[in-house]
Amino acid sequence: MQKLNLVWLRNDLRLLDNAVLCSALKHAEKSGAAVLVLYIATPETWALHDMAAIKQDLLRRRVVQLQQELTELALPMLAIEGGSYQQVTEIFSTLCQQFELNVFVQAEYELREQQRDSAVEHLVQQHNGQFIRFDTQCIMSPGDIKTQQGDIYKVFTPFKRTWLAKLREEGVHCYGRPKKISQPKLELPDFLPLKDGDGSSADWEVAESGVLELMRRFCREKVADYHQQRDFPAQDGTSRLSAYLAIGVISAAQCVARLQLEAGEAWSEDKSGAGVWLSELIWREFYKHILVAYPQLIKHQPFQHETAGIRWHNNKQLFDAWCNGNTGYPIVDAAMRQLNQTGWMHNRLRMIAASFLVKDLHIDWRWGERYFMSKLIDGDFAANNGGWQWAASTGTDAAPYFRIFNPVTQSERFDPKGDFIRLYVPELSKFTGKTIHWPHAQPLSAYPKPIVDHAVARKQTLELFAEVKKTHDN
Repeated sequence: MQKLNLVWLRNDLRLLDNAVLCSALKHAEKSGAAVLVLYIATPETWALHDMAAIKQDLLRRRVVQLQQELTELALPMLAIEGGSYQQVTEIFSTLCQQFELNVFVQAEYELREQQRDSAVEHLVQQHNGQFIRFDTQCIMSPGDIKTQQGDIYKVFTPFKRTWLAKLREEGVHCYGRPKKISQPKLELPDFLPLKDGDGSSADWEVAESGVLELMRRFCREKVADYHQQRDFPAQDGTSRLSAYLAIGVISAAQCVARLQLEAGEAWSEDKSGAGVWLSELIWREFYKHILVAYPQLIKHQPFQHETAGIRWHNNKQLFDAWCNGNTGYPIVDAAMRQLNQTGWMHNRLRMIAASFLVKDLHIDWRWGERYFMSKLIDGDFAANNGGWQWAASTGTDAAPYFRIFNPVTQSERFDPKGDFIRLYVPELSKFTGKTIHWPHAQPLSAYPKPIVDHAVARKQTLELFAEVKKTHDN
């Protein structure tokens, strides 16, 4: 039976800085095994995860591009159209009957993914193969950053402090580009080939070289001003790399290595553009560490247990108005329309929109969490869950429950000229100055009236949280 090192890629769709691929190739040099790269699309399970159609399309386009990039290294890639995770096990059963398998994978943290990997691992081991995991989603693996008492950090700032100390001590390592290899020919079973996507992500780059250039250009040309521009959605002040981090076209380690190279010592200065962007990358890791330490989050439970008792109003009509960008609050509507039209939303707007849903409309944060996942090209469970629980004041290191964004003053502060609002709310295109942030002083025919009074809603929010805290304290 032919020996095969199988590189099973999931959300690590890259050649550079790919520990899984490099390790499989190194092992093959010694053992004489052939190497095959595998990707299995599982749209039925993606649907259970509320994965956005635009993200599914980006994944499919990236896999096709990766096949071409691997061809230059004489590495075959098998891209299969599966269905659910159950069919993944069936695919591996077929491969185990034909090959002596060593399976190389990047560890995944979510519950269904862990169950899938355990099932495949058991199957491979039954056929005398190995299932080898690499914990490379984060620069610092979950469990590596702990307090002096050996506990998991529940607050970001001390987590970041320890994370940075470890980075200064150990540095960051990126694997190089794999070398072209010569290997035995493979005769593979017939599987349903990967299907094309719907083309919805066509505006997004999928070539690894192109994505790397986007990252390098941001670190070289924009990161110095990141701290000053990142909160203004009308400006091109963010990296737009989140979608590529979510599916692993680039790694966090590559981002940090490039940041250090381009920014010099500024990367270690908290208030510099480079330091602030680095904090965003550390937030991404923080939420993954929390997810691993508290698996109840995967089941959509609040981190702060007492907040499970909040009696959300959950008005479906108000929720639909929020989803469709028809709340009567221009900055919220512009944000939601950007999401619906492009599959992406500026980070400041994510906070504003989330706060409005939970603390103005009093709708369960899980409704918003799910809607965002169903639309975002950069949907990532840990980051999305962490962000929503932060906004809802139910999570770790969350915003205090009494911190309630005023959508009008947020609009005036972060879109002062209304340029972003006019881009996505054409009904208000003729408004200028402060009137665009609150246009309801005059009759409007095309734009909806505000669906709630913010001052009244704020008072009700405080009452909701006070009630549950009183119950918990007693």
